[in-house]
Amino acid sequence: MTELVVIKFGGGLITDKGILCTAKPDVISGLCEAVSDIIDLGFRVIVVHGAGSYGHLKAKAWSLAQGRMKPGWTPQDTLGLSSQDEAVQSVRSDMDLLNSIVVDGLTSSGIDTFSVRPRDWATGTGPNFSGDISIFSHGDGRVAVSFGDVVNVGGELDFGILSGDDIVYRVALELDADHVLFAMGGAPGLMSSPPHESDSELVRTWSQGDSLNGQHESEIDVTGGIELKLNRAASIAEEVANVWLIDGEQPGRLVAAVQGLSPIGTRILATTH
Repeated sequence: MTELVVIKFGGGLITDKGILCTAKPDVISGLCEAVSDIIDLGFRVIVVHGAGSYGHLKAKAWSLAQGRMKPGWTPQDTLGLSSQDEAVQSVRSDMDLLNSIVVDGLTSSGIDTFSVRPRDWATGTGPNFSGDISIFSHGDGRVAVSFGDVVNVGGELDFGILSGDDIVYRVALELDADHVLFAMGGAPGLMSSPPHESDSELVRTWSQGDSLNGQHESEIDVTGGIELKLNRAASIAEEVANVWLIDGEQPGRLVAAVQGLSPIGTRILATTH
């Protein structure tokens, strides 16, 4: 069986997180070319992408991650929406649009794909969500593409946000991935302090229990930011040997990582037992 590479395109990498529904086509194109190069090297690939400005802004405004609010509740800034139900449908529509942009990029790079929309097969949120991960492995050479989404949740919550990082975690472990690459924007990897600070340096290796001085954009992000990504990456690294955080604006580094060439980036290591 050829080795499996799971790649997460970060939402803040492929979109302008501060401007509603604004993609970065040049960045997406570069990532898709990297996927093509990795496939040409003989690897199987699964792609999961984040939401960025196609999901987080509306989801944050309407508290979709918290589930169903009390009747009559409305946020201060409605972003032109009238209810949580309308916000759920709007975010799902926006995510389908972003997914189509990613799929089109992969197609332009000569890659056959199929989309795996979480709302169609997953319920619940967090790493223990319910859903049959085998849907990702058709075995026909096509690349499965999934994304963070608004999914149904049991009980009074009714709905919630399933993070792309949690999908990556489950796919990597249940399909026995050999490489997991988190392509991020704005930094070459995990930094010793927020990237805009002058003394911030690249952390070359990191494992669970190491210190973290990360920056969490709580006013935008609804799924946990760098903390969630690192926790999931660390859990994956206990089972998968090659786990990296890499600057997705330097897509050649993704290719180098699966070749074992130690690119610029942060390698996530298993905790020593």
